[in-house]
Formats: sequence, structure tokens, C-alpha cells
Amino acid sequence: MPIRQITIIGTGLIGGSLALALKTHGFRGTIIGCDRDPVLAKAKRRQAIDRGISDPVKACQASQLVVLATPVGGILDLLGRLAPRLSPDTFLTDVGSTKQAIVECAVQAFGSQAHQRFLPGHPMAGKEHCGIEFADPHLFRDAAWFFTPLAGQDLGHGVGREYLAWIKKLGARTALLNPREHDQLCAWISHVPQILATALAASLVEVYGQRTALLESGGRALREMTRIAASPYSMWRDITLTNKKPIADALLRLEQELAHIRENLDTGALKEEFERAHRLTASHEKPRNRVKT
Repeated sequence: MPIRQITIIGTGLIGGSLALALKTHGFRGTIIGCDRDPVLAKAKRRQAIDRGISDPVKACQASQLVVLATPVGGILDLLGRLAPRLSPDTFLTDVGSTKQAIVECAVQAFGSQAHQRFLPGHPMAGKEHCGIEFADPHLFRDAAWFFTPLAGQDLGHGVGREYLAWIKKLGARTALLNPREHDQLCAWISHVPQILATALAASLVEVYGQRTALLESGGRALREMTRIAASPYSMWRDITLTNKKPIADALLRLEQELAHIRENLDTGALKEEFERAHRLTASHEKPRNRVKT
């Protein structure tokens, strides 16, 4: 049975962009938004949703698919609240930035039916600013969208299969990972870059204080390195809490690398570090293989 109604809980940047993208790419069913009333009013004005309902349980009624698009802490809370109150025919997915904690919560919430009820997902897309105001129907084009299926999960039929088809239709590149592999990978490619940008921006404010306008002379390089420092702590708090060890391990490795560079600013070892770094940029210039399920 095709998906006729989708509920998106959390109609901010990611949830709002998903709603707009679905409509842009031909979804003709109903999209229900669930959020605070002022956010829902903005989502309706942007025509991202057809109806807004602030109560999560009521918002999910009659929907074949429910997308949990809140920060990770909200997803964990919603899984426990919704699991005993939704129809067994309702299929859930999420867009959380960490997966191990969410998978464990889903298994606890749904028990032996978890693999039939919930598909963990994570679009690798975003902006430094959050909110429905910044939602973009093309946000997911050419972005990776990770899924971490539960043990024994069959994505070859039903709502799960149709949802994957829609994600590909939005232009995203889908890939399947196990939750631990996902969290370790994202610690390096997403979480640590955010922390580095935050640390650099905070250090610049501490050193230059009210003279931060002088930093504009740093040009594009500094702007690009600190752009995501504007990301909200409210989202990153949950990510660091649920992926603490992989992030800490990656930061320790990076601290050791920085210490090595600091100690070799005037030796040939610095040249070796530049040459090693160039291998990464060289790999980016090669044609990329599309990741797929």
C-alpha cells in the first residue's frame, strides 16, 4: 500500500526541508507537521506541511510513516512515548546524527517488533542555522543519507522500501552501515569538524575580544573554517552526549597530531605532514563512487 500520509515530528531545518523536498518531487499525499504552534504556523506559511498538530500521538494517527526529526534527545524521548501508543502498522524512521543510542532505545521500546517498526536514518546535510526559515527543498541533493538497519530487517518491501525510494528520488545517496560504524565515521567527518570550528572561533574571541572585526582580513579560509561555529549548542549537546567515546577518541588522535606539528614547526617533519594531508585532497579530486544500498 503506497504511503498516503506522512507525519514529520520536528519541522525545523531538516524536517521542514524533507517536507518541502517531498512535495517538490511529487509526493501527493498529506504531510502532517508536529512541533510548537509558532513553528507549525511558519511551516504552513511556507507550504511545507498540510496540517499542523502539536500533540505527537495525535499527529501520528492515520499516518503510514512517521519521521522523527528532532534533536537526538527528543528522538530518544519520542520513541519511548510513541511505541506503546501507535498502530502496529505505523512505520517510524528518524534523522538523528548518532545511531547506537537510538537503535538501543528503539529495541527497548518496540521489543521483538523493532525491525518491523523502525528504520534508523541520518541525512548528512544541514546548515549552520536551524529553523524552518532556512528549510530548503534541495538540501538533500547529492548528500549521503545513512541508514543503520536493525538485525533481521528486510527493506525489500512495504513502507520501508517506499521510503528508501523517496529518499533516492530526492537526490540523496543512500548507504547502509551498522550503528557503531556510523557513529565512529560521523565522529570524524561531522562531529570533530564542528568541535574544531567551535574551538577555533572561541579561541579567536578570547584572543581578539572586541577586535574580531579585524579577522575579516583572514578572508575565505577563515570564514569557511569557522562558518559552522554558528551551529546551536542545543543540537550538539545531544550529539556529544550520545557519541562521547568516538568523539573523544578522535579528538585525542587529533591532539597528538597537533602536538607533533607544534613540536616540528622548524623541521622537515612538517613537510611530511603537509604531504600526507595532500593525499586526502588528491583523493577528493578523483571521481567518486556513489554509495548505495
